[in-house]
Amino acid sequence: MKAIETTLSSTLTETEAIVRSALKSQGFGVLTEMDVAAILKEKLGIERSPLKILGACNPDFANRALTIDPTVSLLLPCNVVLETVADGTRVAIADPRELMPGVALADLAQEAARQLIDVIAVIEKA
Repeated sequence: MKAIETTLSSTLTETEAIVRSALKSQGFGVLTEMDVAAILKEKLGIERSPLKILGACNPDFANRALTIDPTVSLLLPCNVVLETVADGTRVAIADPRELMPGVALADLAQEAARQLIDVIAVIEKA
């Protein structure tokens, strides 16, 4: 799956603070968070590198998408993945253009993608 992404040289904890701030600056809130590494450790005893998924949502985009097609609810919230990699923390955001194909949602998906690209730009400047 294609993602809108970047890698920062900061730790996952530091990057998470930057990402949350960048999302907020672009009208997104974090509705959910899942510490995948901690869950796998607790449930399966598996050790893995840090991996966290933030469920981000822009209420305006969500409302508009749901008005066009209620099945878009299957895609909400938008996943923002933070993963520790060799050179820092990778930030990957699900690309709405990939998730919402078709004519009816094309303009909205493009607009949302531009906003998420702006989130990445804010992150990279931090």
